[in-house]
Amino acid sequence: MVKLDPIASNERLYVRVARKISDLVNTGQVKPGDRLPSERDLAEMLNVSRPSVREAMIALEVSGLIEVRMGNGIFVTNRKASLSRELVDGGIGPFEILEMRLLLEPEVCALAAERIDDETLAQLSVTYEEMERSNETPAMEQADEKFHNLIACAAENTAMQKTVEWLWRLRAQSVLSRGYHRMIVEEGVFPTLDEHKAILEALKSRDPVAARQAMKNHLTAATDAAAQHFSDT
Repeated sequence: MVKLDPIASNERLYVRVARKISDLVNTGQVKPGDRLPSERDLAEMLNVSRPSVREAMIALEVSGLIEVRMGNGIFVTNRKASLSRELVDGGIGPFEILEMRLLLEPEVCALAAERIDDETLAQLSVTYEEMERSNETPAMEQADEKFHNLIACAAENTAMQKTVEWLWRLRAQSVLSRGYHRMIVEEGVFPTLDEHKAILEALKSRDPVAARQAMKNHLTAATDAAAQHFSDT
């Protein structure tokens, strides 16, 4: 099995991890078809966090250098590839975005529970019904984005609202995030109706504590669901 030394650099960690593995493949030290160490082992070898390894694996997979086989591991593909400049220079990863959302949106939702008006509640209910009708289809994504942006609007804090909107745009604009999101959708990962229903009910009750917890539960579950792509790797 390949051995890797810890990375010592101030450059974005996921880029350094991805470059190191890319170099091993392109110089022939790791062969096509070889299985890479697990996510946990890579993190220990390189002395970086598992989220950094995960973002690096996404960059490598989107670039076509590796293949993540759920339940089997991470394998080098049968061709050489290089990291695109977009991934290196502007590739904000999906787990970075989810981490930011987890810090922000529960508090936004708590504020919304205190400030939401009846009209916005009605719009949220209609949007939830749209999610029900489009459940587990790509169209569900649009209703999901609308649901979260309506909550941000209801918080009556323009800075928060614009930040939530920006995070959703970023998910679509970032090559790294967009590529990974496409992969997990193909694997059947979609927003969960029960979690959105809990958020909606907490907002209807105008309960900020319940709203905060419901949003936190949702985003934690969304992160866990996205990470299943790397399960048993």
